[in-house]
Amino acid sequence: MDTKRYHSQFGGLPGQTELLSSKAVFTTAYAVIPRSVLTDIVTSVLPHWKATRAWILSRPLTGFSETFSQYVMEVQPGGGSDRPEPDKRAQAAIFVVEGGMVIEYDGSEHTLRSGSFAYIPAGSSWKLHNPGTEAVKFHWVRKVFQEVEGLELPPAIFAHEDERSLSAMPGTDGRWATTRFIDPDDVRYDMHLNIVTFEPGATIPFMETHVMEHGLYVLEGKAVYRLNQDWVEVEAGDFMWLRSFCPQACYAGGPGRFRYLLYKDVNRHTSLW
Repeated sequence: MDTKRYHSQFGGLPGQTELLSSKAVFTTAYAVIPRSVLTDIVTSVLPHWKATRAWILSRPLTGFSETFSQYVMEVQPGGGSDRPEPDKRAQAAIFVVEGGMVIEYDGSEHTLRSGSFAYIPAGSSWKLHNPGTEAVKFHWVRKVFQEVEGLELPPAIFAHEDERSLSAMPGTDGRWATTRFIDPDDVRYDMHLNIVTFEPGATIPFMETHVMEHGLYVLEGKAVYRLNQDWVEVEAGDFMWLRSFCPQACYAGGPGRFRYLLYKDVNRHTSLW
């Protein structure tokens, strides 16, 4: 049986005897937020959310990544929100890494568990609650939707990773593959949230340099990632935040699989200021 892992250990504080050094870095091209940074004292509480805390991993910044904000959410039993999204322009992409919850959308209840994905269109009325006995933890990507004249609005999606097949990159024999929750050819959507999987020894064999912004959260394993001019070791629980055109590559040395949750903006013309 193929056991999938989704890193979900957040919070706490390091002991007073721990070293201060860290691989946390913020540059003009990229940022690395390691899992050691996701402590209790960097959480946020949000309006209209009950028994919930959030680690805000990215937010639009002028001169850096500007399209999205990515949260890690932790909702205790009985917690949640009847008014989760304050901005009617914002669409949501959600991926659950631990526990279970219910999203109410368009008159129906959708039960999500570890490995579940949800896409909720901008302007929607929705609710999120944890009816269980354990905390639920999930990623929430918020992005202002870029409407296009002549295109109908994208519908909601509720799915699970087990329901999606791996799409292998050409010429890799499946050693580098992507789990796609949104059809990449459907231009109604202006963002994707995918899972990228590398088998031990697999690589991105060139320096990707492109207009798409990225949020990369490592779900499983470890690797060495090339970010601009630097090689950075990353492992489960680390987050990478890349602005447009930041050169990037990867070597997954093993011993196990390397998997990450990948945000990118797609399918739209660039804005001309």
